[in-house]
Amino acid sequence: MTMLDIGVVGAGIRGRMFAGALRQLPDVRVVAVADPSPAGADLAAELGATAYPSHRELLAAHDLAGLVVATPDFAHRDATVDAAKAGVGLLVEKPLATDVEEAREIEAAIAAAGVPAMVAFENRWNPRFVVVRQQVESGALGDVLFQCAHLNDTRYVPQEMLSWAGRTTPAWFLMPHTVDLALWLSGRTPATVYATGLRRELAGAGIDTYDGVHALVTFDDGSTLALQSHWVLPESYPSVFDFRYELVGAKAAVRVEGADEGVQLAGPSLRWLHHATVERGGRVVGVAAEIARDFADLLNGRPVDVPTVAEGVRVTTVVAAIHESARTGQVVRLG
Repeated sequence: MTMLDIGVVGAGIRGRMFAGALRQLPDVRVVAVADPSPAGADLAAELGATAYPSHRELLAAHDLAGLVVATPDFAHRDATVDAAKAGVGLLVEKPLATDVEEAREIEAAIAAAGVPAMVAFENRWNPRFVVVRQQVESGALGDVLFQCAHLNDTRYVPQEMLSWAGRTTPAWFLMPHTVDLALWLSGRTPATVYATGLRRELAGAGIDTYDGVHALVTFDDGSTLALQSHWVLPESYPSVFDFRYELVGAKAAVRVEGADEGVQLAGPSLRWLHHATVERGGRVVGVAAEIARDFADLLNGRPVDVPTVAEGVRVTTVVAAIHESARTGQVVRLG
């Protein structure tokens, strides 16, 4: 069995999750972690890996098969481009980038190097949406007419969880999930975007970002996608996030409750327990485990159905247009 040596850049929630899912695969060794914070050394110690303060030192020290890029959203380009130039395969956390030119630079570097790469739009592996995709592909829903996606967070996320909330927005943090999902399910090409956003509560608390953004995407066939993402829900909400998706087709409609996964804990307060990715007997199971397995298969040259870098560029382009429209108050045309 050929072993795949993998590195991880970014030791936050996502980097830690992917590292745990990858290390349990029989043909994978997670050998290095790069993060300038103490979290990097802590994760490396747990994995029996070597810690580095930067991705450049990590890449120089190891002959890697693959690299997980799980840095903050705005900091994906350098590690991704440098890894591609070094001939290393890539798993990049969503979004691919928060700037269209950076996304295209990443795409060009990967294409020039010919390395395998994928983007971690995790809802592609979520069984609920896999079922919806199957219904679309079977023709049971008919032509997709309307889609609506609400993906929101509580104030905990920008005020406590993310130290870099002032360098992003709820649209960059959340809408890549829903934009990719809608494009994947409909198969349509976005034509125009109109958006509006509100800055009030968080700005007043010293965090320079939107409270929320609403957007309307119109596709080339006239069908539409309505998007809402804010992160000012009260922390008393039973889940740190709220996720609702609806698709109306010419023949049928489907609705997905993405936050209430069916396990409700009633104690001092009501909580919805999430189980898309969990640990069982010390092993990661669920969505993260499936993403890790597909990444290993991709590196081994096996056929896999994963989000491509080109799709990552497309999502970045749409979300960037949402920000442009919210800033200017004008409809933005794509393509």
